[in-house]
Amino acid sequence: MGHTLAVDLGGTNMRVAVVDRAGTIRDRAQEPTPHDARTIEPFVRFVRAMRDAHAVEHAVVAVPGRLDYEAGTLLDGPHLPSGWPPVLTRAALGAALDLPVALANDADVAAIGEARFGAARGHADVVYVTVSTGVGAGILVGGHLLRPRYSAGEVGRSVVDRILAGAGEDGTVEGLGSGTALARAAQAAGLDAAGPDLVRLVEAGDPVARRVFDEGLFAVAVGIVNLAHLVAPTVFVIGGGVGRNGDLVLTPIRAALARLGPAGPPIEVVSAALGDDSGLVGAAGWRDAT
Repeated sequence: MGHTLAVDLGGTNMRVAVVDRAGTIRDRAQEPTPHDARTIEPFVRFVRAMRDAHAVEHAVVAVPGRLDYEAGTLLDGPHLPSGWPPVLTRAALGAALDLPVALANDADVAAIGEARFGAARGHADVVYVTVSTGVGAGILVGGHLLRPRYSAGEVGRSVVDRILAGAGEDGTVEGLGSGTALARAAQAAGLDAAGPDLVRLVEAGDPVARRVFDEGLFAVAVGIVNLAHLVAPTVFVIGGGVGRNGDLVLTPIRAALARLGPAGPPIEVVSAALGDDSGLVGAAGWRDAT
């Protein structure tokens, strides 16, 4: 079978690669996502340049947000340029690229990448959780993606603070534990730090930074505990910009699972082995896992 054109459209960057069946990236390119663009033409032009340079069989386009897999449409894309979500459809992209296209949730594709080629190899029941600008998850059961008509795994939108939610505020995992939420909480606590700067303060022993980080990560950990009870995976793979901070992230998740998780053998919690490439590499296994 031929190579796959793998596309990862994010709120910050849009990336494209050519990936072979073994999950090896043969060529790649990256550009910032143009939030001032009124149409998706800059995105199509960027992806088409890679398609024109290689012999590819099909494309997998990964996007952040909830999808209607049956219709091939994006229902919600809050981190993308305004105006893009309604026109990012399987039909439109297929016509623009002159290729069969699978439109997929980015965490779903990353889950396949880590299960087939990364940190979860050897596991059939896998949950990949991305903790970044937002929080999302991809779920494999018996080696196959859990893919109802409307994409699942939206752990970021699950409510973990009923008091906040009852008061009309954001009490979700994403509202409390995403990178965006951590930056907001740090600012409210008087810290001029976000992302890597906040992590450096935590590692340096700053007590305020530590409190902000621990409170945010506990919200993520509670969301993961809930997934553990609902899905019963044997491994959680943690990725995303915040998620790839090693034991700083893994330790509170492991502790929460040990205290609040389901009975039975401990569930492994590991960092994504493929880093930012989980979604690109996962495109190579999309057809087999869906």
